Amino acid sequence: MNLGLLLFIPYRAMEARVFAALAEAGFDDITPAQARVFQRIAPGGSRLTDLAEQAQITKQSAGFLVDQLERAGYVERAPDPSDARARLVRIAERGARAIPLADEAVAEVEAEWTAHLGERRTAELRGILTDLRAFTDPYQ
Repeated sequence: MNLGLLLFIPYRAMEARVFAALAEAGFDDITPAQARVFQRIAPGGSRLTDLAEQAQITKQSAGFLVDQLERAGYVERAPDPSDARARLVRIAERGARAIPLADEAVAEVEAEWTAHLGERRTAELRGILTDLRAFTDPYQ
């Protein structure tokens, strides 16, 4: 298998666990496409164009996904204090309640992976992936 696929398979396994935990807690109406936009929202909010760029989708697609997230109560739009013409997408109350549940599921998966790989190999893996991100992620 190529490296991309070897990276993707564990990611999808973690993603499935996160979605299962969210669904169990009543957050069963968020899709992977919506989550990819949602997880890129900056703490103070993000402009739609920035979300689209970071998610590597069109502005129209990002707008469609944000509309869905807004209807479901995960995000809200607010004026951008730095530019009265612009709007920010911010995490809404329902979205804020979902985040700790997702974080807990991620922590559980990481603990299982650490138990399987060991502390040293997990630290090496994290270091290697962090180095690779520095090389491949223009949005870090």
